[in-house]
Amino acid sequence: MLTWETIRQRLRQGNPPPPRRVEKDAATWRAELAPDVYSIARTGHTERPGSSAMCHAVEPGRYRCACCATLLFDATDKFDSGTGWPSFTQPASPDVIAYHGDDSLGMVRVETTCAVCDAHLGHVFPDGPAPSRLRYCINGLALVKEEPGSRP
Repeated sequence: MLTWETIRQRLRQGNPPPPRRVEKDAATWRAELAPDVYSIARTGHTERPGSSAMCHAVEPGRYRCACCATLLFDATDKFDSGTGWPSFTQPASPDVIAYHGDDSLGMVRVETTCAVCDAHLGHVFPDGPAPSRLRYCINGLALVKEEPGSRP
C-alpha cells in the first residue's frame, strides 16, 4: 500500500520505471483526443469542480487513462470526498502513477500523472480515509470508466 511517506520519497528520489511507455507528439494527441480531454490531460488544466459524473458514482468498475488506456484506479479504492472531483485512496498498481512537485497557484501540492504517457491526472493529498490516508483527486476527463467484464 502506498503511503504519503512513499510519495514523498518518490518526490526526492524519483518515480519507478513505468510498466511501458506511450509517447506521441502534441499534434497526434490533439487529433486523437476530444478538445476538453486534451486541455486537461495534455496541457494540465483542471475541470470545474462537480462537472464530472464520476464524482459521486462508486459502483464497480475500473478507471483507465483517457490517453493511453492504462489501468489507473479501481472502484474498490474510490470514495466520495465531497471535493468535486473523483477521489481514490490507491492506484491500481504502484508503478502507473508518477508524482511531481507542483508549486503553481501559490500552493505546494503533488501533481499526479500517468506514468505511461505523462497525462496530467490531478493531485494527491494526505487527507484521505484510513488506512492509506491518501486522496487522489483526479480530473474525471482524464479517466475512462471500464465497465465490469469489458476489455479496453
